[in-house]
Amino acid sequence: MPLKGICVLLICLCANCVWAQTTVVSGKVTEAATGSPIPFANVVFTGTEIGTITDFDGNFTLTANVPVDSLEVRYIGFLKRTKPIAYGVEQVVSFQLDEDIQTLGEVVVYAGENPAWPIMRQVVANKKANDKRSLDAFEYEAYTKVEFDVDNISGFLQKWKLVKKVSGVLDSIQQIAGEDGNPVFPIFISEAISRYYYKKDPILKHEHVLKTKVSGVGITDGTLSSQVVGATFQEYNFYQNWLNIVTKEFVSPIADGWRIYYNVFLEDSAYIADDFCYRIDFYPKRPQDLAFTGTMWITKEDFALKRIDASVPKEVNLNFIEKLKIQQDLIQTEAGPWLPEKTRVVVDVSQVLKHTAGFLAKFYISTEDHVINDPKPNKFYLNPVSLDENVRMHDEAYWQEHRHDSLTATELNVFDMIDTLKKISAVKRYMDLAKFAVNGYHKVGPIDIGPYPTFIGNNDVEGFRLGFGGRTNLSVSDKWIVGGHFGYGFEDEEWKYRGYVERILSRQPWTTLRVEHQKEVEQVWLLNQQVEPNGLFYGISRFGSLIQPFMIHKSQLTFYRQMAPGFGSTLRLKQERFNPLFDFQYYTDYERSETSSAYDVSEVAVKLRYAKDELFVVNDNERLSLGTVRWPAFNLEYVYGMPNVVGSDFEYHKIQASIEQEQKMGLLGKAKIKLGGGYAAGNVPYTLLFNPIGNQTPFYVDFAYSMMNYFEFSSDRYVEFRYRHSFEGFVLNTIPLMKRLKLRLIGSANVFYGSLNEKNRQKTVPVTNIQGDQVYPFKTLGQTPYIELGYGVENIFKVISVEAFHRLTHLKGEDVRSFGLKFNIEFTL
Repeated sequence: MPLKGICVLLICLCANCVWAQTTVVSGKVTEAATGSPIPFANVVFTGTEIGTITDFDGNFTLTANVPVDSLEVRYIGFLKRTKPIAYGVEQVVSFQLDEDIQTLGEVVVYAGENPAWPIMRQVVANKKANDKRSLDAFEYEAYTKVEFDVDNISGFLQKWKLVKKVSGVLDSIQQIAGEDGNPVFPIFISEAISRYYYKKDPILKHEHVLKTKVSGVGITDGTLSSQVVGATFQEYNFYQNWLNIVTKEFVSPIADGWRIYYNVFLEDSAYIADDFCYRIDFYPKRPQDLAFTGTMWITKEDFALKRIDASVPKEVNLNFIEKLKIQQDLIQTEAGPWLPEKTRVVVDVSQVLKHTAGFLAKFYISTEDHVINDPKPNKFYLNPVSLDENVRMHDEAYWQEHRHDSLTATELNVFDMIDTLKKISAVKRYMDLAKFAVNGYHKVGPIDIGPYPTFIGNNDVEGFRLGFGGRTNLSVSDKWIVGGHFGYGFEDEEWKYRGYVERILSRQPWTTLRVEHQKEVEQVWLLNQQVEPNGLFYGISRFGSLIQPFMIHKSQLTFYRQMAPGFGSTLRLKQERFNPLFDFQYYTDYERSETSSAYDVSEVAVKLRYAKDELFVVNDNERLSLGTVRWPAFNLEYVYGMPNVVGSDFEYHKIQASIEQEQKMGLLGKAKIKLGGGYAAGNVPYTLLFNPIGNQTPFYVDFAYSMMNYFEFSSDRYVEFRYRHSFEGFVLNTIPLMKRLKLRLIGSANVFYGSLNEKNRQKTVPVTNIQGDQVYPFKTLGQTPYIELGYGVENIFKVISVEAFHRLTHLKGEDVRSFGLKFNIEFTL
């Protein structure tokens, strides 16, 4: 062969070798701000059509057999990023994307029907067939991972000695967000393995937490943390028209009325696993609405939701939330409906004040071993959350075997960081102070000291009062609680006290027996309200002039048992002696010839409460209600005053019933509604009747009548209606200035109507007023109900509300206030 031919052949062979080289790039795409993975991002070799999308965990692998020199990543809502790569080798290249802060531009509408609309109509038409709630029952194993971090620490805080100390300790530890991300301080991380159960008819839910691993600054791996780190608190179903997230109702992009709230666009189609899917992007029509922006993948065959990446726009009328993102992968069951397979939630809380820090919460839930249409007996669902007997007894080998996904190097680093922080004594002190301010108790070994509202007071009866209190905690016993408080008044030179012993007979179902005795100064208007001494309102009521005060000696036995899901009963036996500390007398006989001031009563009472979806958690030895979600709560109580029992002076019957509901109304906001009534039979003084709570402070209290005096009216039969509506951003979002300030309208309407039997009215001896007239120490409503209306704005500086109240009826009297302003400080989202 000629030399020239040989050269040409060699050149061709070399060229083939070059073209045959393979480039393999793998990596992960995450958010720079939070470090959380970005699923469904487009990863492409620059200048080619060779690309892929990231999986649910943000991972990708891409191969090219052509010359390439760079890789680019694109995803809606984030800035495109490009990185150089080495040609012809296998390598790892990861990306961290910065959010695109520009708002969505003008929407262009073309002639004809939007191609996404027919798909969306089919999605709605097939919702029932695809929604997991159409299954008779389902269950699965859930692996839940939760992480809380502090981020965006202000320059002001960075100068604090404590922050400098923490920063110095953690300087050598890698940033959690990564090489391009923001530094954050971890304060909590947890893992949980549980079994989650759902039953359709009746709707019942139960989660049995098998194992937990909790590590947090100032947080112990106790019973409360073991319950709240499970899957129960991280359930998101986009087939619902409205999703309850961080106490707000967000409209789903596949809600029945999606066209009212969303613009949708068909952007692409591709195979996701084995399902051919349409990619639809969605945006709120009004940026301030509680709605999402993002991308969802809809299956062509069933028009089911396969994947969704939904974020809350910054323009939404929310406080403190910088970002809220929900990502979810779903898997189809053999019966047709789809169950969540993987869910990730990121909540970025902004700085509450300029010189504070932000907060980052990350949740991840993975499900396996799905079982459908195998319902358990109703009693199985008695408690929404239960704990395995050895829930906190585990070792690393257990987690290596049972966690659904291995921990990343960063997450392993978080555990090390938190262990380091917990060793800093100053951090522990600050966390203890924070818990004391919130809970009212401070743990000191086996004793919880508190509640702090009982420590100090100053009023016209006791003068300056000092006190102290405490209770035993879980380290002493998980069955017995001993507690109480005492105080001394320097004016009346009297000791007051309250002591109790409680036995937890069973935790499943929750059953308790409590015995208590107290000697305390109380006020007439609080006698029927069971106001706990650890509440702020109770603490405030101990200052200033006490209204119609009594010295009360009370002994009480209380038995509680949970009867069924959402249904509980209380039996109470009580004996009280009332010694009035104001001008009070009552007639002891029907002829009204003899009088007395002190009296004794003995009561037996039965109270029933049914709240279908009320959620309870157990905090060591306490059972706490987290309220209801959608259903009302029904209360019924019967009280019998037993004559001639331990010197009891009266016989009477009292019955009270009420319905309470927090009604969420979507874009119209939410309302708190209460309808109640009561009837008392017997001849008793007014102190044993129904005395509605008034409020003479400048602060709003939701269970008191804002323009009624502390004690003003008395009734032996009554009905009441209380309504308070928070309009969220509705109405004011349409006014530019108000929209910018994120102010929100509030309104109230309170009505109380009651009457008083003449025999009960005359049971009390009249008193002489300032003018020398004989009057009763209370008022009756007659034929006119008490009515007050309120209106105002909340969310001033994100925490303050101001509401103006008008009293419309019963306006006669020197001490009557027809108009007033009430203020409230509340952290709402």
